[in-house]
Amino acid sequence: MNTQSTNTAFPLDRLAIGNDPEATALVTRSGSLTYKMLNDRVGMLARWLDRQNLDRGDRVATWLPKTELACIMPLAAVRAGLVHVPVNPVLKPAQVHHIVVDSGAKLLITNSGRIKSFDGNPLDQKCVIWDEASILSDLKQIDDPMAPSAASDNLESLAAILYTSGSTGLPKGVMLTNANLSLGAVSVARYLKLEKDDRTLCVLPLSFDYGQSQLLSTWYAGASAHPLDYLTARDVTKACARDRITTLAAVPPLWVQLVDQDWTEASSSSMRRLTNSGGALTPPLVKQLRAIFGAKTDLYAMYGLTEAFRSTYLDPALIDDNPTSMGMAIPFAEIMVVSDGGKIAAIGEEGELVHAGPLVARGYWRDAERTAERFKPAPEESEYGGLAVWSGDTVRREKDGLLYFVGRTDNMIKSSGNRISPTEIEEVAVGSGLAAEAVAIGVPDERLGHAIHLYIRPASNADRDAIDAQLSKYLKRNLPNFMHPQDITTVEEFPKNPNGKIDRNALAKNAKI
Repeated sequence: MNTQSTNTAFPLDRLAIGNDPEATALVTRSGSLTYKMLNDRVGMLARWLDRQNLDRGDRVATWLPKTELACIMPLAAVRAGLVHVPVNPVLKPAQVHHIVVDSGAKLLITNSGRIKSFDGNPLDQKCVIWDEASILSDLKQIDDPMAPSAASDNLESLAAILYTSGSTGLPKGVMLTNANLSLGAVSVARYLKLEKDDRTLCVLPLSFDYGQSQLLSTWYAGASAHPLDYLTARDVTKACARDRITTLAAVPPLWVQLVDQDWTEASSSSMRRLTNSGGALTPPLVKQLRAIFGAKTDLYAMYGLTEAFRSTYLDPALIDDNPTSMGMAIPFAEIMVVSDGGKIAAIGEEGELVHAGPLVARGYWRDAERTAERFKPAPEESEYGGLAVWSGDTVRREKDGLLYFVGRTDNMIKSSGNRISPTEIEEVAVGSGLAAEAVAIGVPDERLGHAIHLYIRPASNADRDAIDAQLSKYLKRNLPNFMHPQDITTVEEFPKNPNGKIDRNALAKNAKI
């Protein structure tokens, strides 16, 4: 285990230090790095960043697959006194443009193919776009890697802005501090019981808090991280066999695909733990995973919020008898169930999940209004006090202390592990000129969690089938795959509520029929 205290935060870039220098820290397509090499690479990239005429606190965005540079940037940015803004590699240029402009990023690091996708249209005059290959070439010339310094010692300074979709509008940036991320790494490594000889297959996007956690918690434990950009579920099983993986994290839709694969002895025998978030594991899925991996592999069900990193986990010993439970609070988190009256809910009573403690983020980037809506004073009964995240999710706590998810109180769609703003889909649909109005609804789906059903009121009297076909093509060009509607339905008029607004609940009921 890392030599840092397991009870206090520490500068994030120290994750590259304090472990066996000769142990393997990172394995990517470009090769393997020991912990000594990882620290050297972090210092080299930090020095390169330091030479780009940036001020402390400036934002640096990356729009990359899981390359070596993408993996070490969270540590290098902190060491250079900067703020990392990781962008999901599956996003389209329009979404990337919003994140870069909204964050005020001074640099965007990507690759030549993605640069061409901007079609000569600059992101922002204040943002310089760098080709990753050019930076890698520059790094070879650096002979004075930056060492840890006061720039990274401020635990309350911003370390990253992770963009997550809200129930309305475009994605918003969650501000995470040095302490948030380092304590998160300690917490996850502790409850997963990670050891130095563990090997984590990192299949989730590094732009997600759950994805970043794969790297940071693994490095805290002194173990080895194996990032993977996969095309098919078969790629995952092959990687598990090749690298003798012990730890695999995924979201329910990926688990559904993985249980249908042929798991050989080589791909499954080394597995010590499977972790799930982004949606509940169903009882049938738990049984299928048990049939493949047996009792030797621990199954961890988890619940998290980008605004608070992670909130709960279910002890693996309890999952067979309580497969739908969210579990209990993770280390450093205080989880409360709060009734409508603002008091702690009684056992069995439904209420809003409220998360307090040092993992709580600092709010939304440059958005005081939405920050005030979600980040509010903790209830009087809170042990930590201070600001807490009021999740908007309804849960209940049973007599045994286990928490159970009841439902969302907003209109968010959760599909394939992604939190999706229906408004973002609707705005693109209307922007096509084919729809006068649009409403996106999440419909329960066994494989996806929610499938997206899009209702539109056509902007013309053209043939509806033709409009649907044209709109489908437009959305595929302008939205990432996980935002594509499964169905498009045209309507003459939308149902309205007494306030004259579109009645989403009525549409949702129709979509489920």
